Amino acid sequence: MEPEGAVERMEIGAKLKGARISAKLTQEQAAQALGVSRQTISNWENEKTYPDIISVVKMSDLYQISLDHLLKEEHTMGNYLHYLEESTNTVRSNKKKGNIILIAAYLVIWAMAILVFWFFTEGSDAMGYSLMFLWILLPAATFFFSAAMGKNRCWGRWSWLAPIPFGILYMLGEYATFSAANMAAFSKINPPHWEMIPIGGAISAAGLAIGWAVSLMGRGKKEG
Repeated sequence: MEPEGAVERMEIGAKLKGARISAKLTQEQAAQALGVSRQTISNWENEKTYPDIISVVKMSDLYQISLDHLLKEEHTMGNYLHYLEESTNTVRSNKKKGNIILIAAYLVIWAMAILVFWFFTEGSDAMGYSLMFLWILLPAATFFFSAAMGKNRCWGRWSWLAPIPFGILYMLGEYATFSAANMAAFSKINPPHWEMIPIGGAISAAGLAIGWAVSLMGRGKKEG
């Protein structure tokens, strides 16, 4: 007598194979439509590996079969459903880690720009620093990381609020360097250059827009 887990694995594998055959698709055709290898399709159908939840949804659409039929029927699917839950949680966790890494990487570059100004720049280097860090490095980093956020759909629609903190950090980059040095030299307090916020925000918004456009194009190609 086979263990219960083996019965469940055979159940989902048999259903996937039967659904593909009913849709009159070869493994090669299904693999191309799903964006995976033919070997991956074979492994799923022979219970060597499990498809993730995204692949299951895609197969449901491709094979024109309901998710209820794939995942529910006479036999329980406890092990597989538990696997889907774990894989979904893993995807979410990896996405959160990716978002944190993006933010941390940008903050490291931002902090390095300020440290370079105070510890490695002399008066004669001020203009070069301005061109390199404030007008090239930070804008480029803002654009790049915003584009990555847009492409990865970080925080969904909330990501469109990202230009606000990016703009503020762009303004603070100047305020913590040139303005701070000027205030220290003349013993006075100057207000921040608020106009730099919309400049940094506009750079971030442009990056987000391009990132979202790339993401939409990628989805369109997969669906096509």
